[in-house]
Amino acid sequence: MTESLIVGFEEAKGLALRIAVVGAGFAGIAHARVLTELGHEVVVFEKAPDVGGVWSATRRYTGLRTQNNRKSYAFSDMPMPKDYPEWPTGEQVQAYLERYVRSYGLVPVLRLSTEVVHVVPTPDDDGWLITARPLGASLRPPERFDHLVIANGIFSDPVIPHFDGYPDFVRSGGRLAASSQLTDVESVRGKHVVVVGYGKSACDIAAEIGHVAASTTVVARHLLWKMPKRIAGAFNFKYLLLTRMGENLFQYQTQKSGMERFLHGSGSGLRQGVLTRVGSVVSSQLGLKKLGLVPRGEFSDIARSTVSLSTDGFYEQVAAGTIAVHRDTEIDRFVIADGQPMVELSNGESVKADVVVCGTGFNQRVPFLGDVVTKRLLDERGNFQLWKHILPHDVPNLTFAGYNSSFFSPLSAEVGALWVGAHLAGVLDLPPLAERRARVAERLRWMEQRTNGRHARGTNVLPFSLHNIDETLEDLDIDVSPSIRAMQWLLPVNPGAYSGLLAKLKKKIAKAQATAAV
Repeated sequence: MTESLIVGFEEAKGLALRIAVVGAGFAGIAHARVLTELGHEVVVFEKAPDVGGVWSATRRYTGLRTQNNRKSYAFSDMPMPKDYPEWPTGEQVQAYLERYVRSYGLVPVLRLSTEVVHVVPTPDDDGWLITARPLGASLRPPERFDHLVIANGIFSDPVIPHFDGYPDFVRSGGRLAASSQLTDVESVRGKHVVVVGYGKSACDIAAEIGHVAASTTVVARHLLWKMPKRIAGAFNFKYLLLTRMGENLFQYQTQKSGMERFLHGSGSGLRQGVLTRVGSVVSSQLGLKKLGLVPRGEFSDIARSTVSLSTDGFYEQVAAGTIAVHRDTEIDRFVIADGQPMVELSNGESVKADVVVCGTGFNQRVPFLGDVVTKRLLDERGNFQLWKHILPHDVPNLTFAGYNSSFFSPLSAEVGALWVGAHLAGVLDLPPLAERRARVAERLRWMEQRTNGRHARGTNVLPFSLHNIDETLEDLDIDVSPSIRAMQWLLPVNPGAYSGLLAKLKKKIAKAQATAAV
């Protein structure tokens, strides 16, 4: 980006802007709420007919529930209903978002059932031209926006591997689907189902269909450690992983507090002892040794790239023989034997497979941007280069939302929206561009090493959700009180504690504007 463009962008800050948000999940809705409150004109484009993102009725797989308890998985200014269960269903989460957009008057800014097809910078590089297509209609003429927020979701574009023999598999009546496409358990009743993967969606689906399918087989290339919702049947996992203490059992890039330095210094033996003990209890509770499902490595590896809760009923069905798990193997090819679709595994075994469901991850990409702009966002390894997982280095008038997968997705999205609002108002004191480049590159190197490359192209911050929230608020110079932060060391995070931050930001912006006007 040239110096003239940088100057032009800086001069535009503080004005009411016309802003496009692509995506109506938690991240997109949070940005719509904050940016409209700050006086901007916002339009939210969403391809689905409803809000929700991964919780949309068009995408939520059968058996989907939150990993968080309902109190921690909510926006700061609207708790989830008290009559929701501790771990709400996908349908309940989507209903919560519907209620949120109605309560805050956001329905008029939504363009549902509208796909963003193409986005290009304006000729002067001072905004964006967005071409969209409503469902069942032709392309609309390009619309101009001053700023673009990309909230299309890092878990919205499923990866489905290529399998040899796929054409014959389909011709024989076989079905291959991503986990997000299996929205009806009845569609697999009486069928032989193979679920590929061992993450949350794969185990959720296997447990949900195990009772109705003719057979349910899980094919896992790598086993992952899982955390029960209640450790030893009593201790709620939220006190372990949804607190600052639990988060700091795992080593972050830097240790700022005295407790962090202790846990990863002279107290490392105590920290490792806690993790080892929890791992032993979890392994015994889930019966992993007896089932032959103890993952390789140590229990602390549970936080290497993501943290997954164990699915209710999954291991019980494995023990009962309802679910079969083939570990440390993968599908080599599809074959047909006497008219029956089968999968041949790399361990030499064959399994009946009328339906193959892939819980094999997601692509992190923005297809509507095009190659020219996309290349300016990525490093040589294809990772997103974003300051605070929000701001690209070399593309003006653009920010990202939700590119920081978090335990506290609603709260993380809100904090990110506050950051964007402050950025557009010109009240952020950012480091020089060269320093931002260096620090983002250093962070990506650390993520690569910590996760063995499984960091979703630089978008995975788990299990360090609170560190990410803290660092984002650090730029804003606003935060919750020290007493609240202290409570969070032992108690699960309550998003409601952050509900006053938007008002603080509005006062900060008003003060800056008043000073500039003098």
